[in-house]
Amino acid sequence: MVLVGAGALRGLVMLGYRPAQLYWYDSFTYLDTAVHLRPSGQFHPAGYPLLLRALWPFHSVEVIAGVQHAMGLGIALMVYVTLRRWSLPGWGATLATLPVLFDPAFLRLEHAVLSDTQLIFLVVAALTVLLWRRVPTVQAAACAGLLVAFAGLTRTAAVPLLGLLLLYLLVRRAGWRSVVALVLAGVVPLGAYAGWYAANHGRFALSGSDGVALWARTMTFADCAVIRPPAREAVLCPNGTVVDAASEYVWAPGASLNRLPGDRFSHNDLARSFALRAIAAQPFDYLRDVARDTSLAFTWTPVAHPKRVNAALTFPRGSWPLPAFPLIDKVRQEYDPGIRGLSSVEPYAGVLAAYPYPVFLHGPLLGVVLLLGGLGVLRRRRTALLPWAVALFLLVGPVAALDFDHRYVLPVFPVACLAAALALSPRAGASAVPRSR
Repeated sequence: MVLVGAGALRGLVMLGYRPAQLYWYDSFTYLDTAVHLRPSGQFHPAGYPLLLRALWPFHSVEVIAGVQHAMGLGIALMVYVTLRRWSLPGWGATLATLPVLFDPAFLRLEHAVLSDTQLIFLVVAALTVLLWRRVPTVQAAACAGLLVAFAGLTRTAAVPLLGLLLLYLLVRRAGWRSVVALVLAGVVPLGAYAGWYAANHGRFALSGSDGVALWARTMTFADCAVIRPPAREAVLCPNGTVVDAASEYVWAPGASLNRLPGDRFSHNDLARSFALRAIAAQPFDYLRDVARDTSLAFTWTPVAHPKRVNAALTFPRGSWPLPAFPLIDKVRQEYDPGIRGLSSVEPYAGVLAAYPYPVFLHGPLLGVVLLLGGLGVLRRRRTALLPWAVALFLLVGPVAALDFDHRYVLPVFPVACLAAALALSPRAGASAVPRSR
């Protein structure tokens, strides 16, 4: 019944918002990459465009939204069956799925042409595979490695999850065959993509933005009197430009990086070198800023960060026209002629606007859920260890690499709920064995 209700709610979103939410420049870059399949030289690898490419014959961004809504239901279903596998009662397993099933933030994310839903689906699928048995099999390890590799090709921030999965196999004493299977299944696709990227951009990498992102992160604390960068890097020192969030330095016209000749991403290697030097010279300042921005995830009322981003947790009403850019016209011609600005449709949008969802189920509840998972790990609930560690990484990793964003917190919820539920289960201890049926 809960799954049916969540499906009906998603159907209401499909009817209430037409055609789908498209963001400049992310959505249109994804769609353009899907048509002209190639590795992007900027922020986005081609993992998500591969899905869009598969859906290209439909020529409809609404079909993309429908598939992603189905993925949202699939995420909840995987969490539920994993918890039932470890003998949690039906009500307890259901409770752990409620945020991803009924949170308006998840439904709005699923309705947008963005890679986040695919990322969450792949990460939860990898955890489901590894947690299916007390000691993962070789086949499960290979499958999990492949899923995390695809997650990394969806968003490069997920690549380090391979290390967490590897540590979990070692803790579980899964054997060298499982370890090798995980490593090969994860590294081979990533290496193949990096080779494809090198053939197009002359550099063995997954994207061309990691240095730019980390440079922007350092702009909130960097002091070149302390860092003492060489002359070549000194041009990237703070120049007096002040914005309200680290990520805004990537785009701020007055920022030192954007005053250099050429495209900002052409200076990616230089930016990385400066950023690493800044972190090494000011490690405590870096950790302080990462901790401060991470704490925004736990506020009672969502904080707009950056201020231009709407942090609302409800369903809005109105219309949101698209900006005028040549790429939009190109994507409209090649992918979906019906692409236009998002509009709410009555009476469905009116029903959604009245949909209640308590604000405290975001920040404070997330803190409680993470705390429960951590306490379970301390009580030797080893099955909770992997999802809890993954949840922490998904929370802190994006902030450490660039900045806090409410969008980036959403992948934490289903994984943290999975960890908390396993931590509370008396059957998920060090010697636990999942039930056979």
